Amino acid sequence: MMDKELEKLSRLIAPAADPEARARALAAAMQAFDSAETNAAAAQGNAKGWRPSSIISWIWSPAMNKKFLAGSALATLLVIPAAGYLTIELTRNGSPVVDQTKIAGNLVQNNMPKPGDQPAAAAPQLPEATAEEKRLAKLSAAGGAQALRDEEPQSEKPDAAPPSESDTGEIAALKNKSEDSAATLGLAKRAAPATPGIVAQGQLLAEPMAVAPSPVPPAEGRAQIQLDPNRERFANAAANPIKSVATDPVSTFSADVDSASYSFVRRSLTGGAMPDPQSVRVEEMINYFPYDWPRPDKADQPFKATVTVMPTPWNHDTELMHVAIKGYDIAPATAPHANLVFLIDVSGSMDEPDKLPLLKSAFRLLVNRLKADDTVSIVTYAGNAGTVLEPTRVAEKSKILSAIERLEAGGSTGGAEGIEAAYGLAKQAFVKDGVNRVMLATDGDFNVGPSSDEDLKRIIEEKRKDGIFLTVLGFGRGNLNDSLMQTLAQNGNGSAAYIDTLAEAQKTLVEEAGSTLFPIAKDVKFQVEFNPERIAEYRLIGYETRALKREDFNNDRVDAGDIGSGHSVTAIYEITPKGSPAVMNDDLRYGAAEKAPAATSDNARQGELAFVKMRYKRPGEDKSALITTPVGDDNAVASIDAAPGDVRFSVAVAAFGQKLGRVAAVDAYSYQAIADLAAASRGPDPFGYRSDFLGLVRLADSLSHQ
Repeated sequence: MMDKELEKLSRLIAPAADPEARARALAAAMQAFDSAETNAAAAQGNAKGWRPSSIISWIWSPAMNKKFLAGSALATLLVIPAAGYLTIELTRNGSPVVDQTKIAGNLVQNNMPKPGDQPAAAAPQLPEATAEEKRLAKLSAAGGAQALRDEEPQSEKPDAAPPSESDTGEIAALKNKSEDSAATLGLAKRAAPATPGIVAQGQLLAEPMAVAPSPVPPAEGRAQIQLDPNRERFANAAANPIKSVATDPVSTFSADVDSASYSFVRRSLTGGAMPDPQSVRVEEMINYFPYDWPRPDKADQPFKATVTVMPTPWNHDTELMHVAIKGYDIAPATAPHANLVFLIDVSGSMDEPDKLPLLKSAFRLLVNRLKADDTVSIVTYAGNAGTVLEPTRVAEKSKILSAIERLEAGGSTGGAEGIEAAYGLAKQAFVKDGVNRVMLATDGDFNVGPSSDEDLKRIIEEKRKDGIFLTVLGFGRGNLNDSLMQTLAQNGNGSAAYIDTLAEAQKTLVEEAGSTLFPIAKDVKFQVEFNPERIAEYRLIGYETRALKREDFNNDRVDAGDIGSGHSVTAIYEITPKGSPAVMNDDLRYGAAEKAPAATSDNARQGELAFVKMRYKRPGEDKSALITTPVGDDNAVASIDAAPGDVRFSVAVAAFGQKLGRVAAVDAYSYQAIADLAAASRGPDPFGYRSDFLGLVRLADSLSHQ
């Protein structure tokens, strides 16, 4: 039975019990037991052929069932100790005929009061249970016959030899079996009312009920499904290889301002475990931090590029080419009106403290950040999509906050229908020359309807034609589908972030609201051409999932990354100069004969190390514009210490990400060296992000030695 089906079953109310059917079930159970007693061999050590549990069959004779105990309070009181005692005794004596768990489960299930039960009219009014009866019930709930034996004073027990090793193992096995049976019975009781076709009221089970293994319930007693951490899916690829400039001089990739990977890494390390290397995307770790790169003075040119070349701290025979761009920052007073649709996953998998409750707190922070003229709508999905809030101005903030507060988790996850409904509302309230954005918040568990990454990718690609951007916010652990989050964000003109704490929600949705909500450029692409006269090899650090073909750079139909107001984007190449001992590829035997002679008239071009090009589109436009930046010796610094502080800190983050991702290039570079580089370049840290990074490096260092 699927986990989410169990969640549905747990919410159903059991039907009223039939006292006559209950009596028949008890009689059938004991008749089966009597048969087992008749055909079974004498218990070991009992010459009379009786087992201690035989007294139970006399108590539960058909006559007693019909005339005295059926439907009464005393029946319920006696059934519990009898069932526990019977289960233990039969297990201990190894009866081959009767399934003890089936009998005990039906005795308990058919005699416990159900919601809506009415007292039987013919049942006699019996006196209140005696102290001895209450004691028996209490002891049965605590462990049945074993509890009765444990309660006996030591002085009354006959002298006996200490238990043998085999006896000790049998006792331990018996205890485990009893605990497992109790857990299974508890889950079967929850599931039974929803499966009347399988087990009729008062009918003995013919076969064991198919139920999922029952986890240990939390302190509050609510059963929870333990999620396998291996169900998490991460979007990553093998680290970029070293490429020879002689054969492959051009590198092309899409801009990326996502930051989800850094939050994944932090979650793992603070939880006491090294992160899954597949969860590490180095570019997202680098771009998690705000940097004070030079920015354009006006919106006519949405961003400006700054290039720095320096020695590589982990390899003295190579260099780093650090390319940084900063987006134009829209002043809050001039920010366009926002039309936001919150598309919220309220499926059963979201019923965890770090999922829906955290999500609700995060969106409350965002609503408080918006302007009165902005518009908010809310769509939920769990099996079926539903509109919780039609487009509403933020001036009616209490109405929006109330709608968020009412959200509850439950059901399966049919994300495709929710996406359709959310984009429909966004289109309905579309703001011309404003911000139109769907904000999808989920743990990524899409499992109903079109659920493959490719199917959902096609839906998102169609919807982005309406000029509506997408933000994907991931929550929780154990069920996270990061791969799908990345697919949706990359193909929906949007970005992805992972919210693991309220502080992260504050950073993403409040402190960086401008870059999160207000796009200044879309389909941003980078292309770097290296000069084979100066550079032998290069390796792009990160951006493995953002690689583009060379011809895609000039093709405006190819989608790429988007940059928001004030966003910074950093890309770092490790480059190997000509003649360096670090060159990994041999010269081509026939390369010199095929290579055209270099032009001598353009000395400036010959002296360049590389040429950086960027293409972008303004929001609402379909034709791209081009920005170019040549890279020469004037961009180089003699040592890593001579580079600006923000450059050095981002290089420390790049080294850390590669080490966590097990990139061979940084194997010899220690965590302590990374921490020293980051500490020396921390600079102003008003929000403490860089100090927190230093703490993560130290944690990783400690965990790597365990």
